Amino acid sequence: QLQASGGGLVQAGDSLRLSCAASGRTFSSATLGWFRQAPGKEREFVAAINWSGSSTWYADSVKGRFTISRDNDKTTGYLQANSLKPDDTAVYYCAVKTVLGLYYLASLYAYWGQGTQVTVSS
Repeated sequence: QLQASGGGLVQAGDSLRLSCAASGRTFSSATLGWFRQAPGKEREFVAAINWSGSSTWYADSVKGRFTISRDNDKTTGYLQANSLKPDDTAVYYCAVKTVLGLYYLASLYAYWGQGTQVTVSS
């Protein structure tokens, strides 16, 4: 089970730190991903991190501004979002996958959190 939190209403240029608290044993051996969905748009990949934290991947739109991390001892993942833009406005979801495959494919993630709203005003 995953619980995303940390969203809110911020101004352009501000920062937010999203958290994804996990329960169960799967988290520590799974790839953690963050996705987002804006109104009227499809869900899109944001960032992912492998089980050990040794590899990370980012969408071009957030590269250099967002940082994904994890603490397996706390079974929690994070997404540090800096220099936020109005285009970053969306519901952000965390998810985990245990199968091998492309990290940006939402269909490979078996477990999803409920989402946290991020709204960036201009």
